[in-house]
Amino acid sequence: MLRLFRSKIYIAIGLVIAILTIGITGYKYIADFSWLDAVYMTIITVATVGFMEVHPLDPASKIFTIFLIISSVFIFAFAISVITEYILSRNSLQLLKKKKVKNKISSLNNHVIVCGFGRNGMQAAERLKAYNRPFIVIERDKEIAEKYEDEILFLDGDASDDSVLHDAGVARAKFLIVTLPDDADNLFVVLSARQLNESLFIISRASKVSSQKKLLLAGANKVIMPDKIGGDHMASLVVIPDLITFMDKLSVEGEHTTNVEEVAIEDFDGEVEGKSLRDLDLRRKTGCTIIGYIEPNGNYIINPEADLPLAAKSKVIVLGRPEQIQRLNEMFHIQ
Repeated sequence: MLRLFRSKIYIAIGLVIAILTIGITGYKYIADFSWLDAVYMTIITVATVGFMEVHPLDPASKIFTIFLIISSVFIFAFAISVITEYILSRNSLQLLKKKKVKNKISSLNNHVIVCGFGRNGMQAAERLKAYNRPFIVIERDKEIAEKYEDEILFLDGDASDDSVLHDAGVARAKFLIVTLPDDADNLFVVLSARQLNESLFIISRASKVSSQKKLLLAGANKVIMPDKIGGDHMASLVVIPDLITFMDKLSVEGEHTTNVEEVAIEDFDGEVEGKSLRDLDLRRKTGCTIIGYIEPNGNYIINPEADLPLAAKSKVIVLGRPEQIQRLNEMFHIQ
C-alpha cells in the first residue's frame, strides 16, 4: 500500500513540475517575457496570490493564464490530497503493524528472544528459523527491521529497556540470546532479563575475555566469544585440517541437511525405567548412531556404552546422514 502511495506522490510531483515548466515556457514565448519575469508570473499565478502582472497581457496571454490557473488549482489540490493521504495512511499502517506484532508476541510461549540483529543476531535468527523455533528479534534500527519484517518477527526498541523486554514476552520466554556489539550493553540486558525471569536460559555474546566472567556473574548461563571461536577454528585447520573439515560436514542447518540431532528420551518411549541404550536399537531401525548421552543433571557422556541405563528427562545425541535423521524424526514423530 505504501508503494502505491509513493507512486501517487511521484505522479503529483511530476504534474507540479510539468505545470511550472509549461507556465514558464508559455509566458516566455506567448507573452514574450524575460525568463525571470516568466518565472515570477508563473509562481504568482499558480500560487493565486493576486499580485499585479509584470507587464500588460494580450488576449493570447490572458487565455494562457486562465488555463494555467485552472490547471494549477486541480494539480496542487491533487498533490496536497496525495501527501495528506500518504501521511495519514502511513501512521495508520504503523499502528496496524504494531498491533499485529503485539498480537503475535502475546501468542508466543517458551519462545526465544534475540537481542540485536547484527552478524551474530542474523546467524542466530537463521538457525532458529531453520529449526522452526518460535522467536522474536529486538532491534532499534528501524531500517533493518523494515527490511526483514516480512521474514522475521521484529520488536522495535532498546533491549536494555525493561519495558521492551516485557513487551517481547520475557516472562514467558525460555531462551534469551544477547548479540549486541558492546559488552556493557550485553551486561545490562543480561542483568535486566535475569531479574524479570529467573528461569530464563541466557546466552550472551562477549568481545573481551574480561567481560566473560562479569556476564556469568550477571546471570548469563553461557557466554560465547565469536572472535575466539573463529581464531581457534582457523588454527585448528592448520593443525588438524581433516578432522575440522569433517566436523564442518556435520551440518545442522535445516531439517533436510541435518547430520546431528538431539532427542529427549521421552520422545522414544514414555517408559524408560529398566531400559538401556541398547534397547532403543536406533542403529538397526534408522541407521543413526548414538554418539552422546546427556544425563538429567546436565552431565555429558561421550560415546556412551550400549548398556548405559536410561533415565527420565535425559537426552541422546545421534549422528547420521540427512535421510537417516529424517527417518528417525518420522518414525518417532519428533518435531
